[in-house]
Amino acid sequence: MTDHTPVTELTTEACWELLHEQELGRLAFHLADEVHLVPVNYAVDHDRRLVLRTAEGSTLLGLTMDADVAFEVDEVTDDVARSVVIRGRAHELHGAEADAVDQLPLRPWVDGVRSTVVAIEVDELSGRRFVLHRPWLHLRQNPPV
Repeated sequence: MTDHTPVTELTTEACWELLHEQELGRLAFHLADEVHLVPVNYAVDHDRRLVLRTAEGSTLLGLTMDADVAFEVDEVTDDVARSVVIRGRAHELHGAEADAVDQLPLRPWVDGVRSTVVAIEVDELSGRRFVLHRPWLHLRQNPPV
Protein backbone atom coordinates (compact mmCIF):
# COMPACT_ATOMS: atom_id res chain seq x y z
CA MET A 1 0.00 0.00 0.00
CA THR A 2 1.35 3.43 -0.92
CA ASP A 3 1.31 6.53 1.21
CA HIS A 4 0.58 9.05 -1.55
CA THR A 5 -2.69 10.78 -2.30
CA PRO A 6 -3.64 10.55 -5.97
CA VAL A 7 -5.31 14.00 -6.01
CA THR A 8 -3.85 17.06 -4.28
CA GLU A 9 -4.72 20.73 -4.36
CA LEU A 10 -2.21 23.04 -6.00
CA THR A 11 -1.04 26.09 -4.12
CA THR A 12 -1.87 29.49 -5.55
CA GLU A 13 1.74 29.88 -6.68
CA ALA A 14 1.74 26.45 -8.35
CA CYS A 15 -1.44 27.44 -10.21
CA TRP A 16 0.19 30.63 -11.50
CA GLU A 17 3.32 28.67 -12.44
CA LEU A 18 1.26 26.34 -14.64
CA LEU A 19 -0.58 29.29 -16.19
CA HIS A 20 2.76 30.93 -17.05
CA GLU A 21 4.14 27.70 -18.54
CA GLN A 22 1.23 27.04 -20.89
CA GLU A 23 -0.09 29.10 -23.80
CA LEU A 24 -3.27 27.31 -24.84
CA GLY A 25 -6.35 27.01 -22.65
CA ARG A 26 -10.12 26.81 -22.91
CA LEU A 27 -12.39 29.78 -22.37
CA ALA A 28 -16.02 29.25 -21.33
CA PHE A 29 -18.49 32.10 -21.77
CA HIS A 30 -22.20 32.74 -22.16
CA LEU A 31 -23.76 33.78 -25.43
CA ALA A 32 -27.49 34.33 -25.15
CA ASP A 33 -28.88 31.15 -23.54
CA GLU A 34 -25.89 28.95 -24.35
CA VAL A 35 -22.52 28.23 -22.79
CA HIS A 36 -19.64 28.18 -25.28
CA LEU A 37 -16.20 26.66 -24.83
CA VAL A 38 -13.36 27.64 -27.16
CA PRO A 39 -9.61 27.04 -27.24
CA VAL A 40 -7.59 30.26 -26.96
CA ASN A 41 -3.98 31.32 -26.91
CA TYR A 42 -3.27 33.40 -23.85
CA ALA A 43 -0.55 34.94 -21.70
CA VAL A 44 -0.36 36.17 -18.11
CA ASP A 45 0.41 39.87 -17.65
CA HIS A 46 2.23 41.60 -14.78
CA ASP A 47 -1.11 42.20 -12.99
CA ARG A 48 -1.85 38.45 -12.96
CA ARG A 49 -4.59 38.77 -15.53
CA LEU A 50 -5.03 36.39 -18.41
CA VAL A 51 -4.89 38.24 -21.70
CA LEU A 52 -5.91 37.07 -25.13
CA ARG A 53 -6.61 38.48 -28.56
CA THR A 54 -9.83 37.90 -30.43
CA ALA A 55 -11.59 39.06 -33.58
CA GLU A 56 -15.13 40.21 -34.17
CA GLY A 57 -17.44 37.24 -33.74
CA SER A 58 -19.22 35.08 -31.22
CA THR A 59 -16.44 35.09 -28.59
CA LEU A 60 -16.21 38.87 -28.49
CA LEU A 61 -19.99 39.21 -28.57
CA GLY A 62 -20.37 36.76 -25.70
CA LEU A 63 -17.72 38.53 -23.60
CA THR A 64 -19.38 41.87 -24.30
CA MET A 65 -22.86 40.64 -23.37
CA ASP A 66 -21.78 38.80 -20.21
CA ALA A 67 -18.35 39.35 -18.68
CA ASP A 68 -18.50 36.28 -16.41
CA VAL A 69 -16.15 33.61 -17.73
CA ALA A 70 -14.33 30.45 -16.75
CA PHE A 71 -10.92 29.41 -18.05
CA GLU A 72 -9.12 26.10 -17.79
CA VAL A 73 -5.63 24.87 -18.63
CA ASP A 74 -4.12 21.39 -18.31
CA GLU A 75 -0.80 19.63 -18.46
CA VAL A 76 -0.66 15.85 -18.84
CA THR A 77 2.36 13.56 -18.79
CA ASP A 78 2.46 9.77 -18.61
CA ASP A 79 2.12 9.70 -14.84
CA VAL A 80 0.96 13.15 -13.63
CA ALA A 81 -1.67 15.66 -14.70
CA ARG A 82 -2.24 19.21 -13.47
CA SER A 83 -5.31 21.34 -14.05
CA VAL A 84 -6.07 24.96 -13.18
CA VAL A 85 -9.53 26.55 -13.34
CA ILE A 86 -10.19 30.27 -13.15
CA ARG A 87 -13.43 32.13 -12.73
CA GLY A 88 -13.42 35.82 -13.46
CA ARG A 89 -14.61 38.76 -15.50
CA ALA A 90 -13.48 39.62 -19.01
CA HIS A 91 -13.16 43.11 -20.40
CA GLU A 92 -11.58 44.74 -23.41
CA LEU A 93 -8.28 46.57 -23.03
CA HIS A 94 -7.62 49.86 -24.82
CA GLY A 95 -4.74 52.25 -25.38
CA ALA A 96 -1.50 51.70 -23.47
CA GLU A 97 -2.91 48.64 -21.68
CA ALA A 98 -3.68 46.95 -24.99
CA ASP A 99 -0.32 48.03 -26.45
CA ALA A 100 1.53 46.53 -23.46
CA VAL A 101 0.24 43.08 -24.44
CA ASP A 102 2.63 43.18 -27.43
CA GLN A 103 5.46 42.63 -24.93
CA LEU A 104 3.96 39.35 -23.70
CA PRO A 105 4.52 35.90 -25.24
CA LEU A 106 1.05 35.94 -26.79
CA ARG A 107 1.20 34.60 -30.31
CA PRO A 108 -1.72 33.05 -32.22
CA TRP A 109 -1.31 29.51 -33.48
CA VAL A 110 -3.66 30.13 -36.40
CA ASP A 111 -3.31 32.94 -38.93
CA GLY A 112 -5.84 35.72 -38.83
CA VAL A 113 -6.37 39.21 -37.52
CA ARG A 114 -7.24 39.38 -33.84
CA SER A 115 -7.12 43.06 -33.00
CA THR A 116 -9.23 43.09 -29.83
CA VAL A 117 -7.31 42.54 -26.61
CA VAL A 118 -9.26 41.03 -23.71
CA ALA A 119 -8.15 40.67 -20.10
CA ILE A 120 -9.64 38.27 -17.60
CA GLU A 121 -9.59 39.58 -14.04
CA VAL A 122 -9.26 36.55 -11.80
CA ASP A 123 -11.86 36.22 -9.03
CA GLU A 124 -11.27 32.55 -8.17
CA LEU A 125 -8.30 30.31 -8.87
CA SER A 126 -7.99 26.61 -8.09
CA GLY A 127 -5.85 23.76 -9.26
CA ARG A 128 -5.28 20.10 -8.71
CA ARG A 129 -2.51 17.60 -9.36
CA PHE A 130 -3.43 14.03 -10.24
CA VAL A 131 -1.12 11.03 -9.95
CA LEU A 132 -2.21 8.90 -12.88
CA HIS A 133 -2.50 5.16 -12.89
CA ARG A 134 -2.58 4.15 -16.55
CA PRO A 135 -1.20 0.62 -16.85
CA TRP A 136 -2.34 0.39 -20.48
CA LEU A 137 0.28 2.90 -21.69
CA HIS A 138 2.61 0.08 -22.65
CA LEU A 139 -0.06 -1.07 -25.13
CA ARG A 140 0.28 2.10 -27.20
CA GLN A 141 1.87 1.51 -30.54
CA ASN A 142 4.50 3.86 -31.80
CA PRO A 143 3.15 5.93 -34.69
CA PRO A 144 4.60 5.07 -38.10
CA VAL A 145 7.49 7.22 -39.21
